Amino acid sequence: MTGPLDAKLVSVLGDRSAKSLAKAFGMTTVGDLLAHVPRRYARRGELTALSELRVDESVTIVAEILSVTERTMRARRGSILEVTIGDGRGILALTFFNQAWRKADLVKGRRGIFAGKVGEYRGIRQLAHPDYELFEAGDERDSGPTAQKWAMQPIPIYPATSTVASWQLQKAIAVALDTLGPLDDPIPAEVRAERELLDHATALEWIHRPEDDRQWRRARDTLRFHEAFLLQVALLQRRAQLREQPATPRTPGAELAGFDAALPFTLTADQELVGQEVARDLASPVPMNRLVQGEVGSGKTLVAVRAMLTVAEDGGQSALLAPTEVLAAQHLRSIVSVLGPDRAARMRPVLLTGQLSAGERRATLLAIASGASRIVVGTHALLGDKVQFADLGLVVVDEQHRFGVEQRETLRRKGSVPPHVLVLTATPIPRTVAMTVFGDLDVSTIATLPAGRIPIVSHVVPLAERRDLWHRAWQRLGEELAQGRQGFVVVPAIDPTTPEDDPDALEPDAEEAGAGGAADATGGQADAPPRPPASVAELTPLLRSHPALAGRRVEPLHGRMTTDEKDATMRAFAAGEIDVLVATTVIEVGVDVPNASTMVVVEADRFGVSQLHQLRGRVGRGGVPGLCLFVTAAEPGSLARERVEAVASTLDGFELASIDLELRREGDVLGATQSGGRSSLRLLRVAKDGDVIGDAREAAALLLERDPQLTTMPALRDALDRRLDDEARAYLEKN
Repeated sequence: MTGPLDAKLVSVLGDRSAKSLAKAFGMTTVGDLLAHVPRRYARRGELTALSELRVDESVTIVAEILSVTERTMRARRGSILEVTIGDGRGILALTFFNQAWRKADLVKGRRGIFAGKVGEYRGIRQLAHPDYELFEAGDERDSGPTAQKWAMQPIPIYPATSTVASWQLQKAIAVALDTLGPLDDPIPAEVRAERELLDHATALEWIHRPEDDRQWRRARDTLRFHEAFLLQVALLQRRAQLREQPATPRTPGAELAGFDAALPFTLTADQELVGQEVARDLASPVPMNRLVQGEVGSGKTLVAVRAMLTVAEDGGQSALLAPTEVLAAQHLRSIVSVLGPDRAARMRPVLLTGQLSAGERRATLLAIASGASRIVVGTHALLGDKVQFADLGLVVVDEQHRFGVEQRETLRRKGSVPPHVLVLTATPIPRTVAMTVFGDLDVSTIATLPAGRIPIVSHVVPLAERRDLWHRAWQRLGEELAQGRQGFVVVPAIDPTTPEDDPDALEPDAEEAGAGGAADATGGQADAPPRPPASVAELTPLLRSHPALAGRRVEPLHGRMTTDEKDATMRAFAAGEIDVLVATTVIEVGVDVPNASTMVVVEADRFGVSQLHQLRGRVGRGGVPGLCLFVTAAEPGSLARERVEAVASTLDGFELASIDLELRREGDVLGATQSGGRSSLRLLRVAKDGDVIGDAREAAALLLERDPQLTTMPALRDALDRRLDDEARAYLEKN
């Protein structure tokens, strides 16, 4: 790569500016700088006569410099340059602090266009540090259409920092554009022509220096397609590379047939279809790389168990990676139960977590290394150096969004040959995200729920309007308990100062949801405080003393408890020995207690849309109606309140996933937290640009069909190398 975009900034801007941009944004090349696109465009505005100026109004005027004076500031070091301008109908002061050098330009008698916000000092209207452009002698812009054009020209506003301002970026980009040599276009000519896209050089010029709104809009559309196209080419290339690796084919036999025959229910049509897709992948000599998405309770785990039995037929092993110890333990119990005693004895499922004793850990590691255990369930402990498999044939990642790239890759590398990979998620993924984030995976969907599942009823409990509903929520929970059922109470924190370690939980927004308040000492009899008690430590004793829950056993569950404590609590809850579990999001996924009918989520606005949907899926699983109460003090119309109301309005997880994408206002798919700051999306918006992404994917697929290695398209190869830096490529390699 030696094109104009690969030139080092230091050679174009000089050492000082290059260092500033490198420190603030990680930019090192001209390409990095020109990829930093404006976040919006401002306008100098219609030309205003001086006689019509109003304070606090942004104005653009044509005037003549009447006087220029410089004076020393009294209170601090430095000087003030004061310029008086007039247009024959009024006068205005311009003020510049510590910018005496401007005297060389701002000379009495010169005319120009001045833009800024009108202020007032000692009764005199002024512009502080205005933007301006002076006319040369005889310049026609001092009146008429040319001045108007300058006033209406869009001004790019860039993402900036405290050390590098937007106007400094604008100047640096102008220098880079002025010195830029001819550019080869990364988008093939026929693809560009079909979509009426600009050439690359014009798109860069118009996005940064547009003469009107039409230009920057066309440039944005072109560069948005560039972004989608490059990403899809990279993902589809990665997909092809995966299919070139050898894998051990696994075919079903007696174990799966016997398991299916013993099932006490019939598989849903979706489970059958996805099972066939997985079986076809497993029988292939290339590694399966499949994402199975489906609603909570749709039967994804059953699909995974059937795949494990297929792999186990010839002695192969499967590893299931779960995000929490509670969920890992639950998975093991569920797998043992569904296998039945005889089959479980042959498979020898084991659990590996960080809380095992030294003796238990040694025995478990030996069972894994020898191949005696053909099903291994665990948490991050599975990733340890001492964990070795005899024949790892299948990796199952549950709730993959909880794991980093490195963790998933570490487990996959424990196979002597590349294992098949099955990713499960109960967080429905919009089609555009599936194409963008998981573009190298085959996606299967289980949309239908097993027969007998009764829909969950959800209500928002709006404390901002009805604080008395705080008491009513606990009464309603008590009514459910009186019918012999159990309930969850979910809170965002362990204690008032310690949130559960959950990357999906949202921080409270004081402006949106109101100020905090102390808990009511009467155990909830009075109205709720502005911010209800929202931690396990606060709420557990309050509920134990609440009249509506008198005599009920209320127990806590959170991430600070030991594995044994959490497991004992969950076992007691499942056995009906605990009536109400006050928990953090450790119960978000996988916890299955059929008798739990009710969930109360306190400060529901502190959770994301998909997370609330996940939590809600813990109730109504046992043939009794599910009830979910979302308690929130968020004000009507706030974004926080919108999230909660969206979840209460529908049980359709796919619809909620799209809503979530909109509300989060995302713009980062291969984002800084996963793959390096310069690889994040700049113009492409997954929530809104589905058509662009789909179009780009089709174009990329056709192109790679003709030229998989891009041998005839060096400009596209260079653009991929430039756009997907080393960290981003590592992300794609490991995803």
